[in-house]
Amino acid sequence: MDSVDVDTRQRRRPISRGLIPLKVLVAGGFGAGKTTFVGAVSEIPPLTTEEQLTSRSVGIDDTAAVPDKSTTTVAMDFGRITVDAQLILYLFGTPGQSRFWFMWDELARGAVGAVVLVDLRRVDDCFPAIDYFEDRGLPFVVAANAFPGTEVVADRAVRDALALPDGCPLVRMDARDPRSCMDALVALVEHALARSIG
Repeated sequence: MDSVDVDTRQRRRPISRGLIPLKVLVAGGFGAGKTTFVGAVSEIPPLTTEEQLTSRSVGIDDTAAVPDKSTTTVAMDFGRITVDAQLILYLFGTPGQSRFWFMWDELARGAVGAVVLVDLRRVDDCFPAIDYFEDRGLPFVVAANAFPGTEVVADRAVRDALALPDGCPLVRMDARDPRSCMDALVALVEHALARSIG
């Protein structure tokens, strides 16, 4: 065994027998705030796979509603949050564009559920994520991300626009605010738990 193996083993944090690790996906359309969400709440520096948008994405990635967006996730984002002495969440942010959806099955394997971020200015962008989790029976919550200039829309109108079943939680949040992100994650874990025992 070489010294690199020994060093790596010494740096690993042992997982307590009482610790419950849960895998959670953060999904949604292009520019919905997934990378921001993972970065805001992660207790470790998040792993991101952001790449610069180039002329090749013109006509494919619609930046009209997010004109300051200059990068996009091409594989995944990863972060971790320790909720309490027993619960730790591993966050996997999915890529938003359809050309990267082939990775979703791998990312979703073993996940307890998903937070689907919605930009209410571009509701149609979240339908593929909602359809994906509904088709696979994976619990999810819909999180309406607060973008500047977003019109105030009643919960009932949002639920109707997204054709959400009554049992699917809808939360209002701001992906830049760690507490807001944490509230969305707690809502997901509670929803997933209720479905598992219901």
